[in-house]
Amino acid sequence: MSATFSGAIFDVDGVLVDSPHERAWREALRELFETSWSDVRDQTTYAPERFTAQVYQQVVSGKPRMDGALAALEYFHVPHARARVEPYAALKQQMVLELIGAGEFNAFPDALSFVLAVRAAGIPLAAASSSKNANLMLRRVRLDSFAEEHRLDYDFVRPGLTLLDVFDADVSGRDLAHGKPAPEIFLNAAAELGVAAAGCFVVEDAVVGVQAARAGGMAALGVARAEDASLLAAAGADLVVTTLDDVDLERLREGRLAGRGK
Repeated sequence: MSATFSGAIFDVDGVLVDSPHERAWREALRELFETSWSDVRDQTTYAPERFTAQVYQQVVSGKPRMDGALAALEYFHVPHARARVEPYAALKQQMVLELIGAGEFNAFPDALSFVLAVRAAGIPLAAASSSKNANLMLRRVRLDSFAEEHRLDYDFVRPGLTLLDVFDADVSGRDLAHGKPAPEIFLNAAAELGVAAAGCFVVEDAVVGVQAARAGGMAALGVARAEDASLLAAAGADLVVTTLDDVDLERLREGRLAGRGK
């Protein structure tokens, strides 16, 4: 482990914001089975109640849109899944844009506090989400209002500062040769920060994201927001917390991932 971290790389969905992606994936599939795919519904294992948060987290979360669509369809044993990927992904994208536009998402307070603390520690920040919608949400989260509300005094917080503004690099939503669990997105983030991958830590809530961080030679901080701490640990996370408030900031400044009081 390096003497100090030279970069912090954040996934977005599930880490920084409680995004509407899960809802959009679920509702898009339900709509398709109620309309144009109704003739094959009985050939699948799908039922609305079976598309749980755990299924989303373990099967879809963290993957590029097309990969996520295929994974969901294959999970429910939908016939001719590959031929159905494009309409499913397109309907999900339409729904998620409508939900984001309507403000149907929230930022996690623990994540905003953590981002501000990491920035204050002088560690460069990068956003690295597979989602092409990540920037739309980051741009709508006001860090200046959050800091004022929570009485956080940082000299870099200026009027109008958004969550997107605080990042030194942003590689979210780019087309990649290999999505997670391949490390390409995180390696690109480190390169844009101008730092060595080995000196970075990645904050992720998905198993494939933790695997991607480890594959890239980076430390992994898992955020278990879906009762999946054991899965993130098994994927190789160096530290798993249920809230980023539990990360020991003093040890983080020393280049170590540790929980408070541990």
